[in-house]
Amino acid sequence: MKGGIFKDRSHAGEELAAALMKYAHGADVIVLGLPRGGVPVAFEVARRLHAPLDVLVVRKIGVLGHEELAMGAIASGGVTVIHHEVMRGMDIPRSAFDAEAAVQLKELHRRELAYRGRMAAPEVGEKTVILVDDGIATGSTIRAAVQALRQQHPRRIVIAVPVAAPDACAELEPMVDELVALMQPEGFLAVGQWYEDFSQTQDEDVAQLLASAALLERTEAPL
Repeated sequence: MKGGIFKDRSHAGEELAAALMKYAHGADVIVLGLPRGGVPVAFEVARRLHAPLDVLVVRKIGVLGHEELAMGAIASGGVTVIHHEVMRGMDIPRSAFDAEAAVQLKELHRRELAYRGRMAAPEVGEKTVILVDDGIATGSTIRAAVQALRQQHPRRIVIAVPVAAPDACAELEPMVDELVALMQPEGFLAVGQWYEDFSQTQDEDVAQLLASAALLERTEAPL
Protein backbone atom coordinates (compact mmCIF):
# COMPACT_ATOMS: atom_id res chain seq x y z
CA MET A 1 0.00 0.00 0.00
CA LYS A 2 1.86 3.06 -1.25
CA GLY A 3 1.27 6.44 0.26
CA GLY A 4 -1.75 5.27 2.25
CA ILE A 5 -3.71 4.40 -0.89
CA PHE A 6 -5.28 1.01 -1.59
CA LYS A 7 -4.99 -0.31 -5.16
CA ASP A 8 -8.61 -1.49 -5.15
CA ARG A 9 -11.15 -3.13 -2.86
CA SER A 10 -9.55 -6.57 -3.15
CA HIS A 11 -6.22 -5.16 -2.02
CA ALA A 12 -7.96 -3.38 0.85
CA GLY A 13 -9.54 -6.69 1.87
CA GLU A 14 -6.17 -8.42 1.91
CA GLU A 15 -4.73 -5.71 4.16
CA LEU A 16 -7.77 -5.78 6.41
CA ALA A 17 -7.67 -9.55 6.79
CA ALA A 18 -4.14 -9.33 8.14
CA ALA A 19 -5.47 -7.24 11.04
CA LEU A 20 -8.21 -9.78 11.81
CA MET A 21 -6.23 -13.03 11.89
CA LYS A 22 -7.16 -13.73 15.50
CA TYR A 23 -10.60 -14.65 14.12
CA ALA A 24 -9.22 -17.13 11.55
CA HIS A 25 -10.81 -20.61 11.60
CA GLY A 26 -13.26 -19.51 14.30
CA ALA A 27 -16.20 -21.91 14.38
CA ASP A 28 -18.66 -19.15 15.23
CA VAL A 29 -17.28 -16.46 12.88
CA ILE A 30 -19.23 -15.11 9.90
CA VAL A 31 -18.21 -12.23 7.63
CA LEU A 32 -20.99 -9.96 6.37
CA GLY A 33 -20.29 -7.46 3.61
CA LEU A 34 -22.37 -4.34 3.09
CA PRO A 35 -23.43 -4.24 -0.56
CA ARG A 36 -22.29 -3.27 -2.88
CA GLY A 37 -18.79 -1.90 -2.32
CA GLY A 38 -18.14 -3.72 0.93
CA VAL A 39 -18.50 -7.17 -0.60
CA PRO A 40 -15.20 -7.33 -2.57
CA VAL A 41 -13.42 -6.29 0.63
CA ALA A 42 -15.36 -8.83 2.70
CA PHE A 43 -14.63 -11.60 0.18
CA GLU A 44 -10.89 -11.30 0.78
CA VAL A 45 -11.39 -11.12 4.54
CA ALA A 46 -13.59 -14.24 4.58
CA ARG A 47 -11.21 -16.13 2.28
CA ARG A 48 -8.19 -15.48 4.47
CA LEU A 49 -10.02 -16.13 7.73
CA HIS A 50 -11.60 -19.32 6.33
CA ALA A 51 -15.00 -17.98 7.37
CA PRO A 52 -18.35 -18.03 5.56
CA LEU A 53 -19.32 -14.91 3.63
CA ASP A 54 -22.74 -13.38 3.24
CA VAL A 55 -24.27 -9.95 2.83
CA LEU A 56 -26.31 -7.77 5.13
CA VAL A 57 -28.60 -5.68 2.98
CA VAL A 58 -29.57 -2.52 4.83
CA ARG A 59 -31.86 0.23 3.62
CA LYS A 60 -32.14 3.43 5.58
CA ILE A 61 -35.61 4.91 6.07
CA GLY A 62 -34.73 8.52 5.38
CA VAL A 63 -36.47 11.72 6.37
CA LEU A 64 -37.69 13.60 3.33
CA GLY A 65 -35.39 16.55 2.66
CA HIS A 66 -32.79 15.35 5.17
CA GLU A 67 -30.82 12.68 3.30
CA GLU A 68 -28.38 11.85 6.10
CA LEU A 69 -31.06 11.74 8.80
CA ALA A 70 -32.73 8.36 9.23
CA MET A 71 -35.96 7.66 11.05
CA GLY A 72 -35.12 3.97 10.94
CA ALA A 73 -33.85 1.14 8.80
CA ILE A 74 -34.75 -2.28 7.48
CA ALA A 75 -32.30 -5.11 6.99
CA SER A 76 -31.93 -8.70 5.84
CA GLY A 77 -33.80 -11.17 8.01
CA GLY A 78 -36.96 -9.08 8.31
CA VAL A 79 -35.44 -6.67 10.82
CA THR A 80 -36.98 -3.21 11.29
CA VAL A 81 -35.36 -0.47 13.37
CA ILE A 82 -37.41 2.60 14.28
CA HIS A 83 -35.77 5.75 15.65
CA HIS A 84 -38.67 6.93 17.76
CA GLU A 85 -36.77 9.97 19.06
CA VAL A 86 -36.22 11.24 15.50
CA MET A 87 -39.86 10.71 14.61
CA ARG A 88 -41.06 12.43 17.77
CA GLY A 89 -38.59 15.30 17.40
CA MET A 90 -39.66 16.02 13.82
CA ASP A 91 -43.33 15.16 14.38
CA ILE A 92 -43.26 12.42 11.73
CA PRO A 93 -46.38 10.21 11.68
CA ARG A 94 -46.01 6.43 11.64
CA SER A 95 -47.80 6.39 8.28
CA ALA A 96 -44.87 8.29 6.73
CA PHE A 97 -42.43 5.72 8.11
CA ASP A 98 -44.53 2.83 6.81
CA ALA A 99 -44.83 4.39 3.34
CA GLU A 100 -41.07 4.89 2.96
CA ALA A 101 -40.33 1.49 4.51
CA ALA A 102 -42.53 -0.15 1.88
CA VAL A 103 -40.52 1.52 -0.89
CA GLN A 104 -37.21 0.47 0.63
CA LEU A 105 -38.47 -3.06 1.31
CA LYS A 106 -39.01 -3.56 -2.42
CA GLU A 107 -35.41 -2.54 -3.12
CA LEU A 108 -34.12 -4.74 -0.28
CA HIS A 109 -35.97 -7.75 -1.70
CA ARG A 110 -34.72 -6.96 -5.21
CA ARG A 111 -31.13 -6.88 -3.99
CA GLU A 112 -31.43 -10.04 -1.90
CA LEU A 113 -32.89 -11.90 -4.87
CA ALA A 114 -30.10 -10.60 -7.11
CA TYR A 115 -27.38 -11.53 -4.60
CA ARG A 116 -28.42 -14.87 -3.14
CA GLY A 117 -31.49 -16.00 -5.08
CA ARG A 118 -34.01 -17.76 -2.86
CA MET A 119 -31.49 -18.58 -0.15
CA ALA A 120 -32.49 -17.30 3.29
CA ALA A 121 -30.55 -14.62 5.14
CA PRO A 122 -27.84 -16.08 7.38
CA GLU A 123 -28.45 -16.87 11.04
CA VAL A 124 -26.18 -14.71 13.20
CA GLY A 125 -27.50 -15.50 16.67
CA GLU A 126 -24.67 -16.38 19.08
CA LYS A 127 -22.09 -15.81 16.33
CA THR A 128 -19.15 -13.45 16.00
CA VAL A 129 -20.13 -11.17 13.13
CA ILE A 130 -17.43 -9.27 11.27
CA LEU A 131 -19.24 -6.47 9.47
CA VAL A 132 -17.20 -5.19 6.52
CA ASP A 133 -17.51 -2.16 4.27
CA ASP A 134 -15.07 -0.45 1.92
CA GLY A 135 -14.93 2.57 4.20
CA ILE A 136 -16.91 4.77 6.56
CA ALA A 137 -17.70 8.41 5.88
CA THR A 138 -20.71 9.49 7.98
CA GLY A 139 -21.31 6.03 9.43
CA SER A 140 -25.08 6.21 9.01
CA THR A 141 -25.43 3.00 6.98
CA ILE A 142 -23.16 0.86 9.13
CA ARG A 143 -24.83 2.26 12.25
CA ALA A 144 -28.17 1.02 10.90
CA ALA A 145 -26.55 -2.35 10.15
CA VAL A 146 -25.29 -2.66 13.72
CA GLN A 147 -28.68 -1.77 15.15
CA ALA A 148 -30.30 -4.40 12.93
CA LEU A 149 -27.74 -7.02 13.92
CA ARG A 150 -28.26 -6.34 17.63
CA GLN A 151 -31.87 -7.49 17.29
CA GLN A 152 -30.59 -10.90 16.16
CA HIS A 153 -28.42 -11.36 19.27
CA PRO A 154 -24.94 -12.15 17.92
CA ARG A 155 -22.21 -13.01 20.42
CA ARG A 156 -19.90 -10.26 19.14
CA ILE A 157 -20.10 -7.54 16.51
CA VAL A 158 -16.85 -6.39 14.91
CA ILE A 159 -16.80 -3.50 12.44
CA ALA A 160 -13.89 -3.87 10.03
CA VAL A 161 -13.03 -1.32 7.33
CA PRO A 162 -9.91 -0.25 5.46
CA VAL A 163 -10.45 3.47 6.05
CA ALA A 164 -12.82 5.61 8.08
CA ALA A 165 -13.42 9.17 9.18
CA PRO A 166 -12.12 9.58 12.75
CA ASP A 167 -15.30 11.23 14.05
CA ALA A 168 -17.46 8.43 12.65
CA CYS A 169 -15.24 5.87 14.39
CA ALA A 170 -15.58 7.72 17.67
CA GLU A 171 -19.37 7.49 17.41
CA LEU A 172 -19.44 3.84 16.31
CA GLU A 173 -16.86 2.35 18.66
CA PRO A 174 -19.10 2.32 21.77
CA MET A 175 -21.81 0.52 19.80
CA VAL A 176 -19.78 -2.61 18.99
CA ASP A 177 -17.40 -5.07 20.62
CA GLU A 178 -14.48 -4.09 18.39
CA LEU A 179 -13.83 -1.61 15.61
CA VAL A 180 -10.91 -2.20 13.23
CA ALA A 181 -10.09 0.64 10.83
CA LEU A 182 -6.70 0.40 9.17
CA MET A 183 -6.61 4.14 8.54
CA GLN A 184 -8.38 7.01 10.27
CA PRO A 185 -6.85 9.91 8.35
CA GLU A 186 -7.30 13.54 9.25
CA GLY A 187 -8.74 15.53 6.40
CA PHE A 188 -11.04 12.68 5.41
CA LEU A 189 -13.39 13.79 2.63
CA ALA A 190 -14.65 10.65 0.91
CA VAL A 191 -13.93 6.91 0.93
CA GLY A 192 -12.95 6.92 -2.75
CA GLN A 193 -10.00 9.25 -2.22
CA TRP A 194 -8.11 6.39 -0.52
CA TYR A 195 -8.37 4.01 -3.48
CA GLU A 196 -6.59 4.07 -6.83
CA ASP A 197 -9.49 2.12 -8.35
CA PHE A 198 -12.87 2.85 -6.77
CA SER A 199 -15.03 1.80 -9.70
CA GLN A 200 -18.62 0.94 -8.88
CA THR A 201 -19.45 -2.60 -7.79
CA GLN A 202 -22.43 -4.04 -9.64
CA ASP A 203 -25.13 -6.44 -8.43
CA GLU A 204 -23.63 -9.12 -10.69
CA ASP A 205 -20.24 -8.69 -9.00
CA VAL A 206 -21.80 -9.23 -5.57
CA ALA A 207 -23.63 -12.37 -6.69
CA GLN A 208 -20.48 -13.78 -8.28
CA LEU A 209 -18.37 -13.15 -5.17
CA LEU A 210 -20.97 -14.82 -2.93
CA ALA A 211 -21.07 -17.83 -5.25
CA SER A 212 -17.27 -18.04 -5.27
CA ALA A 213 -17.13 -17.82 -1.48
CA ALA A 214 -19.74 -20.58 -1.14
CA LEU A 215 -17.73 -22.79 -3.48
CA LEU A 216 -14.57 -22.18 -1.49
CA GLU A 217 -16.40 -23.01 1.73
CA ARG A 218 -17.68 -26.31 0.32
CA THR A 219 -14.22 -27.17 -1.01
CA GLU A 220 -12.59 -26.55 2.36
CA ALA A 221 -15.29 -28.28 4.42
CA PRO A 222 -14.04 -31.45 6.16
CA LEU A 223 -15.28 -34.72 4.72
